[in-house]
Amino acid sequence: MMKMYNSAKIEASHNHALPAGHQLQDYEIKKVLSAGGFSFVYVAHDKNSQTVAIKEYLPTALALRTEGAIVNINSPEAAASFKHGMKCFFEEGRALANINHHNIVRVLNFFRENETVYMVMQYERGKSLQEIILDRHTPISEHSARSIFSELLNGLREVHTHKLLHLDIKPSNIYIRLDGSPVLLDFGSARHTLSDNQTYLPPSYTPGFASPEQYTDRKLLGPWSDIYSVGASIYACMMRAAPMAADLRVKEDKHIPAKKIGKGIYSDKLLDIIDSCMALNHFDRPQSVFALQKALREDLASHDKRYGFFNKLKTYLNKPL
Repeated sequence: MMKMYNSAKIEASHNHALPAGHQLQDYEIKKVLSAGGFSFVYVAHDKNSQTVAIKEYLPTALALRTEGAIVNINSPEAAASFKHGMKCFFEEGRALANINHHNIVRVLNFFRENETVYMVMQYERGKSLQEIILDRHTPISEHSARSIFSELLNGLREVHTHKLLHLDIKPSNIYIRLDGSPVLLDFGSARHTLSDNQTYLPPSYTPGFASPEQYTDRKLLGPWSDIYSVGASIYACMMRAAPMAADLRVKEDKHIPAKKIGKGIYSDKLLDIIDSCMALNHFDRPQSVFALQKALREDLASHDKRYGFFNKLKTYLNKPL
């Protein structure tokens, strides 16, 4: 069975989520969609009964909700960090609200309540790429991998144009809608800013998908950091497993290159693209999303001309969830 990492695994069981039926401004909470060390994500209905997703800033290392709705800071020392992270989370929502792109999760609203902040997003129906990978017994076809990621990069280009980095691209954060189009979820800029200056906070990277510079010198972060994660995600589509974590590779690189392990699965050209994206030295990677996108689109039409998997994927996604 494939081993896929979720976001930095931090125990969130001590934090209580808002209960179903709770009224949060114009939104009624229906259920918890996901829980992690930095946030809860809820499914909710707005005043027009439209389904939305609401992300609540709640870093377990800094604050707890044991009962009721109000968030309580763990200690006076944690207050400054919590406030700084809340400001960054709010700014993240504001920045994302300015991005209206088909391949980027749409932020509809953001507000402050319960001594924390909330980000309201368009609710997407479909399945994550990780779920799709795990449901299969064979690698995702080359045509499908090229199609999914070349389209996803349209959105990532827009993100980088706004001087933002995602820093947590991985199969579980790539959602495939019912029509087969990909959308990038869960931007981690608030968590990244937190861990920049507060070394006692848990790490916010995902082993196997985070670039080497996310572990060491964050001054080196750039578009090439997200590009490493894209390469690692395509590698996971091929191998149905997360690649070796970059911090371990830096110490002793036992990572098996795509060109070696993927022979007969993907073309040499795509395997070369994956390996170049996952270079430990960021100067050896494609330096822009545009350059990577151009490479992925080359020879796209010549692979898997029958589009068999892609059509099956759409059929699969349109089954009742």
